[in-house]
Amino acid sequence: KDLARQQGEDEGFNKDVLMSRRNIEVFLNAPAFAVVGASESPYKFGYKCFACYLQHGRKAYPVNPTVESVMGEKAYADLASLPEAIESISIITPPAVTEKVIQDAIACGVKNVWMQPGAESRAAVEAAIAAGINLIYGGPCLLVELGCL
Repeated sequence: KDLARQQGEDEGFNKDVLMSRRNIEVFLNAPAFAVVGASESPYKFGYKCFACYLQHGRKAYPVNPTVESVMGEKAYADLASLPEAIESISIITPPAVTEKVIQDAIACGVKNVWMQPGAESRAAVEAAIAAGINLIYGGPCLLVELGCL
């Protein structure tokens, strides 16, 4: 089964409520963003997501422990290394990595998380919900929402 179908069938797992227009508005109203999984490759979604924030005049930080910079901007190894507290993060990582990122986000006081399509895992979603994080997952894409595609 695909993840979305499995999640939708599990009791108490109501993604329709979590992905309301209000969740997205709250997420996008943050003063700055972090893109966890930002990439140097213009062909990867981590690059495109980071570029999308910048194209819309948003302050954004790339987070990726394996690169020094993305689009000329200094990359940070993790959320704790960022030069300021961040309210909203986009996650573009494999699901197993997303689970660790969510734990880091909780520890850093992140309020809003957007798991881009393909980054989700049930454990990560449940941990974010349990921590009271405003969560977007299971379908909406930042690139579509901001009109970058």
